Amino acid sequence: MLRSVVLGTGSMLPARAVPNAELEGVVETSDEWIRQRTGIEQRYIAGEGETTVSLAEGAARNALAAANLTPDDIDLIILATATPNNTFPASAVQVQDRLGIRHGFAFDVQAVCSGFVYALTTADLYLKSGQAKRALVIGAETFSRILDWTDRSTCVLFGDGAAAIVLEARPSETDDASAPGIIATKLRSDGAHQKKLYVDGGPSSTRSVGVLKMEGREVFKHAVGMITDVVEAVLDDAGMSAESVDWFVPHQANKRIIDASAKKLGIAPEKVVITVDSHGNTSAASIPLALDCAVRDGRIQSGDAVLLEAMGGGFTWGAVLLRW
Repeated sequence: MLRSVVLGTGSMLPARAVPNAELEGVVETSDEWIRQRTGIEQRYIAGEGETTVSLAEGAARNALAAANLTPDDIDLIILATATPNNTFPASAVQVQDRLGIRHGFAFDVQAVCSGFVYALTTADLYLKSGQAKRALVIGAETFSRILDWTDRSTCVLFGDGAAAIVLEARPSETDDASAPGIIATKLRSDGAHQKKLYVDGGPSSTRSVGVLKMEGREVFKHAVGMITDVVEAVLDDAGMSAESVDWFVPHQANKRIIDASAKKLGIAPEKVVITVDSHGNTSAASIPLALDCAVRDGRIQSGDAVLLEAMGGGFTWGAVLLRW
């Protein structure tokens, strides 16, 4: 029996941090309005020469360093992004090239804010089937490039960044929740909700990139129920309770959604990792960014049960439970 075990994490943020006050000169908004409704205090915005691929490469190198590995040790790269450098090739193969990897395989996953959970689940399946030995799973976004900077309901919410995790397939003597590695995963989607959160362009429809459109109240209305649904399912599959979770690392979209979800699940506030205040919503990068923060500041330790969850446009949603 093989388990996908975490060897290291890493992240990369753009050089420029943009506090709420700076956006007061861009759209009709205020620092107080943004903080009260979202919990966001600042976000990072990619500048000249900073792209999804460059941020992903930096995050990947930092994760490899944390795992004490070199690029040659990796035979699978899965990059979750809704903002690739090009329509094709996949940003993952561009990262593969930048890392100097000439073996294995790489591809992108597109599930918007749920992208990292989808990518992690996919990597787990490849590793457990023996098709790869070690994987780099990356979430990377430059959402600032698809925002309408005259729409105050969306442009204040999002930021740019990337983070990565290194996984290795290792033999496990048991399949219960006590062994290190990914314990259980659960993915869902429902395309009936696609117009509640989408980008109004694309190569086949408009021959353009388009900009992000969101019905914020509708997304909020569905978010807590959908999140708790998959979290309860993944805990049930693992034979665990919410009380036995050591750390809850949710998608960082809105602090009110995070707080409401944790309360409904019965997860204590002190177990919730929150970075939305400093990063904003970085879509597929948000969970791995929060995860890397909690690893590097010493909160997440070996043996801890870590629960990840996300919901994104589509709608897509999912959860992953793993033992550190």
